[in-house]
Amino acid sequence: MKLASIVMATVLMVGVSTTLQAQATTLAQIQSRWAEVNYTLEGDPQEKAFEALLKEAHAWTDAEPNNAEAFIWRGIIQSTFAGAKGGLGALGLAKDARKSLERALELDPRALQGSAYGSLGTLYYKVPGWPLGFGNDKKAEEYLLKALDINPTGIDPNYFYADYLYEQGNYTQAQQVAERALQAPPRPQRALADAQRRMEIEALLKKIAKKVG
Repeated sequence: MKLASIVMATVLMVGVSTTLQAQATTLAQIQSRWAEVNYTLEGDPQEKAFEALLKEAHAWTDAEPNNAEAFIWRGIIQSTFAGAKGGLGALGLAKDARKSLERALELDPRALQGSAYGSLGTLYYKVPGWPLGFGNDKKAEEYLLKALDINPTGIDPNYFYADYLYEQGNYTQAQQVAERALQAPPRPQRALADAQRRMEIEALLKKIAKKVG
């Protein structure tokens, strides 16, 4: 009986390890492709690539309905696709992104270092408010601060909050947070995303400098 128990436990451990490896591979592939689509493409090629990537994200959440990381990335793809698309179609994608990110929070609010909070907060201050959309600056700040609480040194949560502060006209604090974002530790598996994000931070700092004189 002991031998059978050991064999069963080993089989289960191997199965879990294989599943985790597969999830990590899917995550890395989605992240890498998103960076390519978001930062190296424009116009129709970008929209078509986002459509294809979104199909992959839906397939991932369908296959792993309890995986918060999958829903986070579905939401990120939907929200950035909305930004690229513009127009009436963008609002529908933004609403879909909100649902995806809210589902991720239900599953695991700390997944990917609280990325769902940061992405959801960004949606709330980028999307128009009522009656056109669901934008809400108060909710935006609440979610952005939760993301920073979980990942205080991360490049994304600091950039998102700095951009929010800039939009609110709080230029001094925006500058401080943006400078902190530039000091964020690199993410070895996300070199393209990091390089492009730093360019966005530097552009934001230039805009802030014009405001503070």
